[in-house]
Amino acid sequence: MTREIVLDTETTGFDPDQGDRIIEIGCVELVNHLPTGATLQLYINPEREIPAEATAIHGITNEFVKDKPVFSQIYEEFVKFVDGATLVIHNAEFDMKFINWELHKVGHKPIGWDKVLDTLAMARKAFPGSPANLDALCRRFGIDNTERTYHGALLDSELLAEVYLELLGGRQHGLSLLSGKAGDKDAGGALAKKDRPLREARPHHASEDELAQHAALLEKLNDPLWKQMG
Repeated sequence: MTREIVLDTETTGFDPDQGDRIIEIGCVELVNHLPTGATLQLYINPEREIPAEATAIHGITNEFVKDKPVFSQIYEEFVKFVDGATLVIHNAEFDMKFINWELHKVGHKPIGWDKVLDTLAMARKAFPGSPANLDALCRRFGIDNTERTYHGALLDSELLAEVYLELLGGRQHGLSLLSGKAGDKDAGGALAKKDRPLREARPHHASEDELAQHAALLEKLNDPLWKQMG
């Protein structure tokens, strides 16, 4: 079983080393590259003011987060949800910088890069020279993102999950009538050659009784095609 968590964050700014903090985490669970319906959305009090220019992007206000829990109160729920999974993130460097900064602040070990997959890198490799932001990829794959009036971590994770599946080749990318990995010499588009015992062709001519029954049937039909051909 392959378990992945498509993840996005919203923050107060661009750099945790300059005092910026996470204010929303959104997660969507995939098992074997398909959504399970399990999600996680956490709003977080950043313990600082949210700049107006950040609110203009994600719509999250100081008033909205003032009664939300701080990161130290929710990180265990987050860690439990993502435990053991690969994190699928668009522009992963940005989000992982914030997540590991917050985890370090509460004394938790960082999440290693071996557990992270960056869909931005996937998109740039698949479509070199083309726009690779989430909106552009939604347009490319015909994914409805009309509800995305603001950046929102959970909504963006849900959209990214669809984009990710398309980058993998669509929802049926793993469907194969052959065993083995895609691209294997004997598991590609042609059937792999196998040694099979030779079997003589089985007799298939009609018996005398079957021929007699067929002739009797023809006598009952009005101008049957078989008589015209005979």
